[in-house]
Amino acid sequence: MELQGKPDFDMAMRRIDAWFAHDMLDRPPVRFAEHNAEYSKSNTLAGRTWPDLRARWFDAEYQVDLFIDSLRGRTFHGETFPVFWPNLGPNVYAAFHGGELEFGEVTSWISHCLQTPADVQTLEFSHDNVYFRKIEELTQAALARCAGRFMVGYTDLHGSLDCVADWRDPQELCYDIVDDPAMVHKMLKVANRNFLPVYDRFDATLKAHGQMSVTWMGIPATGRMHIPSCDFTSMVATDIFDEFYLPSMLTEVRHMSHNIFHVDGKGMLRHLDRILAVPEIQAIQWVHGVGDDAPIMQWLPVIRKIQAAGKGVIVDLQLNELEPFISEMDPEGLYLCLAAAEIHQPEILKRLERWNGAKGAQIPQPRNPCPKA
Repeated sequence: MELQGKPDFDMAMRRIDAWFAHDMLDRPPVRFAEHNAEYSKSNTLAGRTWPDLRARWFDAEYQVDLFIDSLRGRTFHGETFPVFWPNLGPNVYAAFHGGELEFGEVTSWISHCLQTPADVQTLEFSHDNVYFRKIEELTQAALARCAGRFMVGYTDLHGSLDCVADWRDPQELCYDIVDDPAMVHKMLKVANRNFLPVYDRFDATLKAHGQMSVTWMGIPATGRMHIPSCDFTSMVATDIFDEFYLPSMLTEVRHMSHNIFHVDGKGMLRHLDRILAVPEIQAIQWVHGVGDDAPIMQWLPVIRKIQAAGKGVIVDLQLNELEPFISEMDPEGLYLCLAAAEIHQPEILKRLERWNGAKGAQIPQPRNPCPKA
């Protein structure tokens, strides 16, 4: 794949392929962007106006224009790629079934549309749903203009218990698990029914246009790449995780070829052993959070545990944490997310190549990075 501003695409993909296979070439992969950078500020183009924020989010031509404008003059170093993924916020899969999204500057929220668990019978997934049609429009608008410029990914999909929590409200769902677990299973059945068909529809659209499998995390892969997650389970005990989430998660990851589990914060650590025991999960994204949960150095035992389990691990670092982190850690299995000015990125890559303990494995031969199936 040849993209403006990404002359080393093939080599970057070989590093990622090696990382998914629990191997390392000349250095660990690194993406020069911090977690949730796209939600940190609102960017706009001059001369465009809308009656409200929803209209701005729904302006597909503008969203693609804005993304293309952000690429001007940039060189994408390391394993950083120009990726447009159609985005209406993290609750969009729930909204495909019902409920309304409220749009802010950089994200959106869903109205909790189930007053009682029994109201789940009022929800219905539809390809004619306004949010589903808009995601498809955004995807097609990007595909029409991406050639030689950027990659196009699929939207942020959250099924299972996170979807039910979007419909019901997380606190109410906690009560439901205690008061009416049978109804929670019925809500889960509705949430899970269309998850894989929706994923496959978007995946087939992208593959038909020669795209790889990629979404908000910006890590492309061949086959089917998925980011399983369930932030709701940070609030519950392991037996609840096992009963209400684990079966859904296993169904999802067994459908995919590449899985990176999103572990968001210390509340999820009680479930880490169960996640690490799933062979279909190749890697973990560890998000340690802010405030007292920063800096990263206090979480080195967690990162080493993930490495010891034979999983890759994505770690967010601040630039001033890089040297202390390197001095303490083995690079094998790591994938770094690091915010750094473009002018400094080439030197950082050279530093990573000198990381003590790098194996320097043989570089595999090039292959077609974008299979049609």
